[in-house]
Amino acid sequence: MDHTLALPLLIGLVALALAFDFLNGLHDAANAIATVVATRLLSPVVAVLFAALGNFAAYWIMGLHVAETVGKGIIDKDAVTPAVVFGALVGAMFWNVLTWIKGIPSSSSHALIGGLLGAGIAAAGPGVVESEGTMKTVIAIVASPVLGFIIAMFMMLLTSWIFRGTTPRASNSIFKTLHLFSSAAYSISHGGNDAQKTMGIIAVLLYSTGHLQGGFHVPEWVVLSCYAAISIGTLSGGWKIIKTMGSKLTKLNHHSGFCASTAGSIVVFGASAMGIPVSTTHAITGAVVGTGAARRASAVRWSVASRVIVAWFVTIPASAVVGALFFELTRLF
Repeated sequence: MDHTLALPLLIGLVALALAFDFLNGLHDAANAIATVVATRLLSPVVAVLFAALGNFAAYWIMGLHVAETVGKGIIDKDAVTPAVVFGALVGAMFWNVLTWIKGIPSSSSHALIGGLLGAGIAAAGPGVVESEGTMKTVIAIVASPVLGFIIAMFMMLLTSWIFRGTTPRASNSIFKTLHLFSSAAYSISHGGNDAQKTMGIIAVLLYSTGHLQGGFHVPEWVVLSCYAAISIGTLSGGWKIIKTMGSKLTKLNHHSGFCASTAGSIVVFGASAMGIPVSTTHAITGAVVGTGAARRASAVRWSVASRVIVAWFVTIPASAVVGALFFELTRLF
């Protein structure tokens, strides 16, 4: 369906989407670098540069399955209007800013999905929801942190057994190197999954306004712009959330940092391959908690973890409500 939109307004909406992508990088910088900052493997400045490069490197490595899911697998692409896109982006950005101020590592991904669902339903009713893509995303809310937790705990136990005869100094040196590589992998997986959500939004906006020729696809300039925006956002850091992720949940060292980053990477790369817009925040948080629990249950600050979990489940409905409200606001114009 072709919804005519003046070119300046279209450019404004694309800019708003890229602003969300930038905010996503800012908000989720902690996902990729909290472990290397907390363990002092890298300084904060070097760490954010390292993560930003990893985010952009996803351009050469990742496919576009997640972008296609967001663009046409959450709500019917033919029901998307510029007003729906506006409501979805503002709803997501509102929730991101709120949780960023509070230092809560909530999910930018699910904030965007919530905003899209809220605005889409407000525009055309519940029938526009694409059940398959939405259900995969909702299941991932529970599955990604649980899988991150289990894989990280297993890796802690396995690597502890493998290096049981190694001196502490030697094992620390080995895990220091492995930690750097695992953090790089997580940065790539983070950029590859999260930037694609914005790609999907921009692509469906172009499709709905008749600016996408040859059926639904993601233009190359959109791909490059989104990877650049999230990388610049990551460069800007997100220090409050880094503190929560890197030190408040549990105490990290190079061993546990390597296990957490690797477990998170496995979850996010796997989800991206299946086209699931998974929360990189959920995956790494579950993995960090898993490394603490592998040592002993008391190593995890469960009060902090419970506050994070509440934010996870509130994110989609909260951003959906805001997305619907901002969609309704467009009716005034």
